[in-house]
Amino acid sequence: MTEKELNIRYHEICLNLSERRLKPAFDHLEKLISENGMGIYLDEWRNLEQTYNYMLKYTVEGIQDPERQKVYRKLIVSVLELTDKVYEAVRLKLSSSLEYEKKRSFEGISINFTDQLNKLEDFYLQEELKSLVNDADVTSSESTEKDDAKSHQQEIVKLFYYTWFRDKLKSEEIGFLQKFFSSDLISHKYKSLVVSALILSLLRYFDEKKFSLLFDLYETEEVEINQRAIVGLLIGLYNYDLRLPFYPAITGRLKILNENPDFKQNLERVIIQFIRSKETEKIQQKIKDEIIPEMIKISPNLKDKINLDSLMEEGLGEDENPEWERIFEDSPGLMNKMEEFSELQMEGADVFMGSFSMLKLFPFFNEFPNWFMPFFAENPEIMNVVDESDEINRRFIEAIDSAPILCNSDKYSFCFSIQNLPKENREFMAEGMKAEMSQFNELQNDEELTEPGKKSGFISNQIIQDLYRFYKLHPRKHNFEDIFSWRFDFHNKIALGDILKEDEKVLRNIAEYYFSKNYFEEAAEIFNYLVKVEKSGELYQKLGFCYQKTGDFEQALGAYKKAELFDLNRAWNLKKIALCYRNLKQPEKALEYYREAEKLDEENLNVQLNIGHCLLELEQFDEALKSYFKVEYLAPGNKKVWRPIGWCSFVSGKKEQAGKYFQKLIDNEPNKHDLMNMGHVHWSRGNRKEALEFYKESITQTEFTETEFFEVFEEDLHHLLEQGIDKEDVPIMLDQLRYFVEE
Repeated sequence: MTEKELNIRYHEICLNLSERRLKPAFDHLEKLISENGMGIYLDEWRNLEQTYNYMLKYTVEGIQDPERQKVYRKLIVSVLELTDKVYEAVRLKLSSSLEYEKKRSFEGISINFTDQLNKLEDFYLQEELKSLVNDADVTSSESTEKDDAKSHQQEIVKLFYYTWFRDKLKSEEIGFLQKFFSSDLISHKYKSLVVSALILSLLRYFDEKKFSLLFDLYETEEVEINQRAIVGLLIGLYNYDLRLPFYPAITGRLKILNENPDFKQNLERVIIQFIRSKETEKIQQKIKDEIIPEMIKISPNLKDKINLDSLMEEGLGEDENPEWERIFEDSPGLMNKMEEFSELQMEGADVFMGSFSMLKLFPFFNEFPNWFMPFFAENPEIMNVVDESDEINRRFIEAIDSAPILCNSDKYSFCFSIQNLPKENREFMAEGMKAEMSQFNELQNDEELTEPGKKSGFISNQIIQDLYRFYKLHPRKHNFEDIFSWRFDFHNKIALGDILKEDEKVLRNIAEYYFSKNYFEEAAEIFNYLVKVEKSGELYQKLGFCYQKTGDFEQALGAYKKAELFDLNRAWNLKKIALCYRNLKQPEKALEYYREAEKLDEENLNVQLNIGHCLLELEQFDEALKSYFKVEYLAPGNKKVWRPIGWCSFVSGKKEQAGKYFQKLIDNEPNKHDLMNMGHVHWSRGNRKEALEFYKESITQTEFTETEFFEVFEEDLHHLLEQGIDKEDVPIMLDQLRYFVEE
């Protein structure tokens, strides 16, 4: 059995149990046990199935049992947990993934919890003692301090692996972790790392106690810990959504937390950050395809344009150089793109993924936990590589440490990469970063006063970006299910959906974010719920727009017509209804609504153009021409209107006028249809040679295949016949065209 087949079988059993189809769940579970040599679980399976058979028998016989539903739910939980045990045992036996390679190698690891906690806290007590006593006999050498710090970190890493590979936490393990997290001595950075281990452990193996511990950690005061906990909770709640109804302790705890307004705000923020992570690849592509090429384009002339030498001589305190305004002359769109880039950065978008993706090859990232390690300047891994006695390095690391726009993983990459830079470059970068981060943090502190939770938002965003780098950049990323391939439709989940629906404002904000980022399907799902709760013209319009963008014009029409009742931006709404009718191939109804829109804005070019299109589709060619000529009169430079004028003129017998407009198009980068239509005009006027020449050009000079040409010609044939073409001449002309094309 392959790992893929195993995963499918496991999820099928869980789905059956969540939908209360126990018979097929038992059948599949028995096969899973037998086919993989897991006979040690057969007795437990038999006992559970026998219990279920008794329950079925008593129920059918009508025996009353007030505890039946309670026993039934407990039975489902027991089968779920047996399935987890079998699934984990098979993976441990067969899986070649990194996770199970490491789990097998750490299988015999044990921890004396009392000794371990004392050992970890003693490190910090010794550090305090060293800082208080200046006696040379007591103070350790610098190398000894580094060794002690490294040894301490290795103990934390050992705890990371131990936590990660726990299946179900035992009471003594929970007690130890609670003491570890509540210790006033242990660094919150290392506590945060172990929270990440707990999240990975929960993803690998479901355990109600792990959820409970994460809920406790969310309620701690240390921001870095509680934000890591809420990120982990959301991942866990999303992943195990189908089984949560059988664990009321988890859903109950979630409901209690939801009574806190701060939690609601935090929940909304982190959900939006998860949704935003799906934009990362688009942003990197935009930077690669649009911003970088534009910057490369202007860079050769940049030095001369801003007169660098003159600036260095005159100093920066003088008047601004008027040449600066012309920096972007060669690339006028770059300034807008850079402003957009800056806005994305301030919003929290992951704009640095591409820049740092190649900087994950340092030995630091060979140690698995380092992908989740919070950044701190005293990390012995930094001290081993970066010379902190160098004042420039020290300032550089301090600047990086205070940068909220870089995730922890990228900060480490940045640190290790500076060793390859000349001293002057490092000094320049250190000063620049220090000034920028000082300004950024000052702004952040001001915003925290007016918008509480801003700092928490930066931290949770960093954590999600760290996770993103792990799942996208780790050398063995394919060994892990990529959580960022999930839809992140939290609103559709059982537990989280119920929580979000308790606060329509939070749900509306999430919908608006989806809407702003063009995730119209997800936005429609939420707007569709919201309009049932509160009838609103704006909601109906946005719902209609979402359906329109996903191509569901029937549903879009229904939403727009409901929005009509609220008299909100009526002209816009009328045009949208008309658009839907056009796409539903009902031009007569579309025309009716465009006429209504015309009354509100007679000179709207878009409305006039669409009126013309509807009349054209209804084959009212003379009337269509009136609308098109009106558009040409109102916008003489609008070349798009020449094409429909030319066509309507042709099919209504105004051949000279048609030729005039098609010639205009041919003089202005014609497309395949313009050349073909000009051929039609010439043929209808008896100019067969000219017609064949235009037909030939239509096929040979554009992306018009011969087959496509003849399909379109067949559609146009009845118009040609109406304009006097002899039907008997058609096959002869087309065969001649085939010979011309072969030449």
